Amino acid sequence: MRELDLERYRARYGLTAVVMSNLAIVGVSVFGVWQLHGDKAVTVGVLTAAFTAVSSTTTAYLGIKAVSNTARAMAQPQVPAPGAAPAPAANPEATPAAVPGSAGTSGAIPGPAAPPDAAGDRPRPQE
Repeated sequence: MRELDLERYRARYGLTAVVMSNLAIVGVSVFGVWQLHGDKAVTVGVLTAAFTAVSSTTTAYLGIKAVSNTARAMAQPQVPAPGAAPAPAANPEATPAAVPGSAGTSGAIPGPAAPPDAAGDRPRPQE
């Protein structure tokens, strides 16, 4: 089985599971409202809970699916479009890195100052 077919089956059956669970929630909610015989306070609570369950289930499925698709797209190697010029390859040997403070490099950032010598360069405290 190819990977594309596997992804189609996952998407199809995942969406089917979400739709079936949403239909079950709606069915139980309709039955509950029907059994309440017009008690408005409890009916509002049942419908609110049903709406929350349906929306959170659907949002969770779509969020997981989006993250999965994004991760799969990032893991796949980038294939250039047909007819596009290939990107130049980076050759670290062709462009030497500028060494800070080295001679002949214009605009180079100077290196840190050398630490004071342990013997004579240390400032003496005022007596």
